[in-house]
Amino acid sequence: MGLKPFRSLEAAKKLDAWQLSTQEQLDNLTIRQANTQAQLDELSQEMRELTSNVDRVLGRSAILDGVLLELRDSHEQHQRNFEEHQRTTNAASQSLESILLQLIRNNS
Repeated sequence: MGLKPFRSLEAAKKLDAWQLSTQEQLDNLTIRQANTQAQLDELSQEMRELTSNVDRVLGRSAILDGVLLELRDSHEQHQRNFEEHQRTTNAASQSLESILLQLIRNNS
């Protein structure tokens, strides 16, 4: 009969040690979970900031695309105007040259 209380005491000590170990593991898991949640919150904030930046960049890109199209159209119009002015200038120059030749011939 003397062994039974000893065994019960031994079993109780083992149970206490197991409960203590289990509680330590739970405490560690709770700390790790809190750290993981903090990291998740930080990543979520960074993701929101990145999404906001992407939205701004895409918005600016759309504006710049519009400006680029306007510049291209404007350049094409200026190119056409330049070519037309060049043709009329060349035609006027040829006309003046012809008039000058006729004047030279008439005065000779």
